[in-house]
Amino acid sequence: MTRVAAVDCGTNSIRLLVADADPRTGELVELDRRMIIVRLGQGVDRTGRLAPEALERTFAACREYAAVVKEHGAERLRFVATSASRDAENRDEFVRGVLDILGVEPEVITGDQEAEFSFTGATKELTGRDDLAKPYLVVDIGGGSTEFVVGADRVDAARSVDIGCVRMTERHLVHDGAVTDPPTAEQTAAMRADIEAALDLAGETVPLREARTLVGLAGSVTTIAAIALGLDAYDSARIHHSRVSVDRVREITEWLLRSTHAERAAVPSMHPGRVDVIAAGALVLLSIMERTGAREVVVSEHDILDGIAWSVA
Repeated sequence: MTRVAAVDCGTNSIRLLVADADPRTGELVELDRRMIIVRLGQGVDRTGRLAPEALERTFAACREYAAVVKEHGAERLRFVATSASRDAENRDEFVRGVLDILGVEPEVITGDQEAEFSFTGATKELTGRDDLAKPYLVVDIGGGSTEFVVGADRVDAARSVDIGCVRMTERHLVHDGAVTDPPTAEQTAAMRADIEAALDLAGETVPLREARTLVGLAGSVTTIAAIALGLDAYDSARIHHSRVSVDRVREITEWLLRSTHAERAAVPSMHPGRVDVIAAGALVLLSIMERTGAREVVVSEHDILDGIAWSVA
């Protein structure tokens, strides 16, 4: 076993996994997994820069994670940064801050690398299951981008497109500096058109309709699963590998798009940091399911973070 630590810093959240990994057996024993919503991508789609307050929230989380990594005695650490830090003009400031706190330089990876890590993390434990037909379409709906990966035992095709839940919210659902509550029909239609155009782009590279099992990753998907399951609190064990039908996803999405901030915040399994962006994330998932003809989505709590851990091991 090798004790490894992996950090995934996305547009909306920063997450840590400390685990013992054995590449010979494919076993990954989780020791600590946590998430903090820092909204690093705040305003990036509009300004092209990482906001000072977003950087400070991210650095505060890094200081907490540095203590956890030290406590567990991880032998190796890899820090991967995705969509927001790819897009920002001042990403050097972000890189310097992380290096000072954690002692490693964040790797600002490409969308293709992000897709490969997501695929590995989501499918490594599905090997040998006869109830999930191959090939898989793994969809990772992040804050700034969504990754599409098709493959059976390895990645056959991948594409990253800019339709994450934070980006879609800021682009289409914000008026006079605040999220419209609830969105207007015109805002929703414009967002849907943007998503459909991005799916056209993804489909140029990834054969979206050839996959036989849709696997959904990240907070938008897991939150929708928690709502579908009627959980009184977020329960990772119950959410992992649950299945949600396209009809149920449509029902939840339609409710989210007509609900108020207070109504969404009252959902017991809803993380406070997702209240304003979950409707956009749900619409991305629904649009994908309708485009691919998927009758259900298999929800995975294991994603890019697990793929990063395996890459370290």
